[in-house]
Amino acid sequence: MAPAAVTPAAKSDDEDNYEEYIPVAKRRAMEADRLRNRRISKPAAASDGSPASLPPPPPPPPTNSPAPDAAAAKPSLLVTSTQLKRAAPEVTATEQVILQEKEMIENLSDRKTLMSVRELAKGITYTEPLLTGWKPPLRLRRMPRTKADELRRKWHILVEGDEVPPPARQFQDLRFPEPILRMLREKGIVQPTPIQVQGLPVVLSGRDMIGIAFTGSGKTLVFVLPLIMVALQEEMMMPIVAGEGPFGMIICPSRELAKQTYDVIEMFLAPLKQAGFPEIRPLLCIGGIDMRTQLDVVKRGVHIVVATPGRLKDLLAKKKMNLDNCRYLTLDEADRLVDLGFEDDIREVFDHFKAQRQTLLFSATMPKKIQNFAKSALVKPVIVNVGRAGAANLDVIQEVEYVKEDARIIYLLECLQKTPPPVLIFCENKADVDYIHEYLLLKGVEAVAIHGGKDQEERQNAIEFFKNGRKDVLVATDVASKGLDFPDIQHVINYDMPAEIENYVHRIGRTGRCGKTGIATTFINKNQTETTLLDLKHLLKEAKQRIPPVLAELIDPEDAETIAKESGVRGCANCGGLGHRLAECPKLEHEKSVAIAGSRRDYYGGGGYRGEI
Repeated sequence: MAPAAVTPAAKSDDEDNYEEYIPVAKRRAMEADRLRNRRISKPAAASDGSPASLPPPPPPPPTNSPAPDAAAAKPSLLVTSTQLKRAAPEVTATEQVILQEKEMIENLSDRKTLMSVRELAKGITYTEPLLTGWKPPLRLRRMPRTKADELRRKWHILVEGDEVPPPARQFQDLRFPEPILRMLREKGIVQPTPIQVQGLPVVLSGRDMIGIAFTGSGKTLVFVLPLIMVALQEEMMMPIVAGEGPFGMIICPSRELAKQTYDVIEMFLAPLKQAGFPEIRPLLCIGGIDMRTQLDVVKRGVHIVVATPGRLKDLLAKKKMNLDNCRYLTLDEADRLVDLGFEDDIREVFDHFKAQRQTLLFSATMPKKIQNFAKSALVKPVIVNVGRAGAANLDVIQEVEYVKEDARIIYLLECLQKTPPPVLIFCENKADVDYIHEYLLLKGVEAVAIHGGKDQEERQNAIEFFKNGRKDVLVATDVASKGLDFPDIQHVINYDMPAEIENYVHRIGRTGRCGKTGIATTFINKNQTETTLLDLKHLLKEAKQRIPPVLAELIDPEDAETIAKESGVRGCANCGGLGHRLAECPKLEHEKSVAIAGSRRDYYGGGGYRGEI
């Protein structure tokens, strides 16, 4: 078939519609110019409301010079930064310190919350506290809020939280069994202490709690008696079988404190068993004791466990014990447990919980950092505070003496003459403990010593001899400063002033317990830092004690009071010291150095070794 012929008319139409080809680079340049001109020019609104036609675009500027209109329309980043700085309000030096401290606290608390890995992985959060079978009497439930607040003011009790249970002024109001009430009367405990007045109703109600009260105020009963009631209730509902348990657990930082708590539990369980109540089996789970005896109790079924973190973690890792039924957890001296020392061990223990639990934290020193961190693991917590966290016991007369390094051992004998025995002497390191112990024995003083380097039997015998009055003097490191109850101590001597003011508060709290008065003598010299001495000065000032001239001459940091008023935090939020702010905290520096070195001081009787407890 022949091709169609092209007519002249069709040929002319093709020539008229012909468009010259424009290279890609040129088309991009033209599009860029069009967009730039469109951005620079501003359409003017027509008088009749219709958009006016755009004026013809100006000729493009030379390639070597920038467009002046573009620079005027969009200032440089440097100009913008300068304008923002001029517009921003001026920040004073005090405000800068407050902002810096706030950022530091957030960084300190910016750690994984105190929850199990399963809960974190699955995003499990609990919004309501655990229900218990306990209810306060009707007259307490009907107590007006104004009367409850008046009672709290009378007892100097500060509470934070929602729906706080009313305080109970009598043990009978708490509905304890008669054998427990009888044992309290036999021990001379007739009226509850302030922390017990508010703390017991909170714990019995199933609420999570942070309890803060000075040493010797009866915090142990606040978490021991409700735990016994929980175990009784569970045993009555469904008796425990072999291999089950525990229902509740108490974790302590030292073996001595764990043994003391275990003895208190056994003291109340004995009359319950005699009265015909079901048998409740407790377990003391600490290092230094043959594990086979502990496993025998576990195999029979255990209701209550009192443990130190090391041995507890070992039993759980070997699957000799499980926490499937555990619904009650107490961290005694919680600031020392949650802090740098045992935080990782506590996290491993939390991984073994299978369901929600009631969590309680107790201590005499609970810095704001620890409170904020602990709240992440608690459900609608109630904070019960009797006095300032970290304040010294007002029943202790604090005496501070400037004694040269070489003269301390001689002056120590003079201080022992101040009061009759028993006397407790604290040192910072184990070498000084052994040296003073040997020196006192050579001088004819009946003395015993404990520190983390001694075996468990020797430590336990020393504590028993001292408590029974067979020995007059106990020389110890800080292993004996946390929570141990020596009811008749009249004098505490600090051979070394501790670097952290928290340890000082715990040490002097071994005397002046249960309403009795005591004396605490502290040796200071040039070895102590000015920050530590300022903390001590402010603690003496707060307790209305005599301030020696060597401390009175120390100059307080400028604007410290102003910063405290504006920030709402007195002193250091990390250690509770009143003589410095967070940026100069010696404890924070020590924690950093310990983290780098991977070592541990003799805080908990560990002797400096990780697995010794």
